[in-house]
Amino acid sequence: MLEKNQSSGLAPQGQTGETPSEKVDVKGGQLPVFGQQNAKVTMIEFSDFECPFCKSYFDQTLSQIKKDYVDKGLVKLYYRHFPLDFHPAAMPAALASECANEQDKFWEYHDKIFTEQDKISGKTADVIATQLKLFAQELGLNTSQFDGCLDNTKFQANVDADLNDGRTAGVSGTPTFFINGNRLVGAQPYASFKALIDEELK
Repeated sequence: MLEKNQSSGLAPQGQTGETPSEKVDVKGGQLPVFGQQNAKVTMIEFSDFECPFCKSYFDQTLSQIKKDYVDKGLVKLYYRHFPLDFHPAAMPAALASECANEQDKFWEYHDKIFTEQDKISGKTADVIATQLKLFAQELGLNTSQFDGCLDNTKFQANVDADLNDGRTAGVSGTPTFFINGNRLVGAQPYASFKALIDEELK
């Protein structure tokens, strides 16, 4: 339920589902928040666009959290990049999502990648780049702007900043969540998120 960063040199920070009692101070990052700014609970996800467990969370849990909490103004979501070295599509996809964000389409592009993850997962660099550009075209983005942004790795510094902040916060695999600073590791069932969120809403 968790993909460890195999080559970061970091020891795993805890077993799947472990919630240390000490809260971790984690910032929301550069990408746009999903939900209302004044929501009482902030949920920050460190994720990898090629990670199958991140896709499981997207497929099975995210929509329920949105419906029960985000849509009601109780929770706001932040996405932060943590591309793992052994996923060839992870870094290009992270950079591509930043290029989509430049055109105010981060969350649409985020959903597109996870919905069609099989089209980039485990593919060669050329196939990955072509597919990421096709996603942008299908979402109606300015393709010349997007393609130039991706080819020039324009937002590498943003992705690197997320990676560094994740490591500082003790992230060693994906997905890792911080719910008002409470760590939740892995593609946990909805009930695990609900318990932490409800505790913070008390």
